[in-house]
Amino acid sequence: MLRRLDLTTADDPDLRRVLPRAAVDVHAAVAAVAPIVEGVAARGYAAAREATLRFDGVDVAEPRVEAAALKEALEALPDDVRAALVESIRRARIVHEAQRRSGNDVQVVPGGTVSERWVPVGRVGLYVPGGLAVYPSSVVMNVVPAQVAGVGSIAVFSPAQQEFGGLPHPTILAACALLGVDEVYAVGGAQAIALAAYGDLALGIEPVDVITGPGNLYVAAAKRLVRGVVGIDAEAGPTEIAILADDTADPVHVAADLISQAEHDTLAASVLVTTSVELADAVDVEVARLVELTKHVERVRTALSGPQSGTVVVRDLEQGLAVVDAYAAEHLEVITTDARAWAERVRNAGCVFVGAHSPVSLGDYCAGSNHVLPTGCTARHASGLSVQSFLKGIHLVEYSAEALAEVAPHVLALSAAEDLPAHGAAVAARLR
Repeated sequence: MLRRLDLTTADDPDLRRVLPRAAVDVHAAVAAVAPIVEGVAARGYAAAREATLRFDGVDVAEPRVEAAALKEALEALPDDVRAALVESIRRARIVHEAQRRSGNDVQVVPGGTVSERWVPVGRVGLYVPGGLAVYPSSVVMNVVPAQVAGVGSIAVFSPAQQEFGGLPHPTILAACALLGVDEVYAVGGAQAIALAAYGDLALGIEPVDVITGPGNLYVAAAKRLVRGVVGIDAEAGPTEIAILADDTADPVHVAADLISQAEHDTLAASVLVTTSVELADAVDVEVARLVELTKHVERVRTALSGPQSGTVVVRDLEQGLAVVDAYAAEHLEVITTDARAWAERVRNAGCVFVGAHSPVSLGDYCAGSNHVLPTGCTARHASGLSVQSFLKGIHLVEYSAEALAEVAPHVLALSAAEDLPAHGAAVAARLR
């Protein structure tokens, strides 16, 4: 089922070109969602309501979820799911609390200081998908770092579900209630991103400063269109797992992990990078066996047989490391001898899962790490969602008259070199 690429005899190929990758055309999706975004910018929720009826098949007159519905969803939440969410929240808070940044004061020269303050953004819109699956875990991953950062106003947007009378899935609502989020809107897709960015003051929907959270291709396209109006975390694409493994890896574990990501979406990417042909063969056998036992057989089979998935056979772990760095996976598992040592050398990955007992599924729910991660090779330059995603660094510059006088000749020289004499004059005026 998995295509195989043998790089054992390759002479330094252009890895970015030869490795499996999903073909995702965000540009085409931008053209499709631009009228929706423009409509919401011009007409507010009325345009979002039309899009929800068109795409989700439900007419939602009032998008804000009432407090009673949140309370009811929490009360109806099964005990085991509630306990799991509580534990997920607890672990996420532990990790994200450690990401807090304190300010600093730097004395550059006597009388001249530059201080740095970290200030939370005022309001955020957190998107929680609701398509092929239900993601209360994404509520946790978005809300916890925003709360830890000190964001004062949090709005969650999640698709209206015809099955639930135009409300988001009740498990999503319950997760919001557990986290104390009471501003939730039954709006999904591109129209949700636009509504978060532009708001509708007539309905009391304030525009946000930052939008975060995963979504489908059209959500990513909408984020691209509103970027600049608001900040965004990333244009999330289909999910990815890469596994760097040697002959010590258990083929059942590897196959199960490849399948676990493939069940997200038919475009999900599952890539094994291994030094062992024997392991690759054994994984093929286990994948064929386990796929038949999984719930979403056709979805998984399509993802694993697509051009975005496959097995890459490498000469050694050094070449394997080069391959996974070039691939820059959203999720990377390292299942090798001395796994920690190899994992610490990885430069490009959204999150690295070390050893046989740290599967990606753990990170999706209860590791304490964040599962909103960069996709589509953007881990070469981007990071996963964190407390930092909701903070702004502001410098405070404070100089005395004496300190300004000392540096003034340098400011005057540079302003003259840049032919900006008024810049120099603004300093010179203070020296008289």
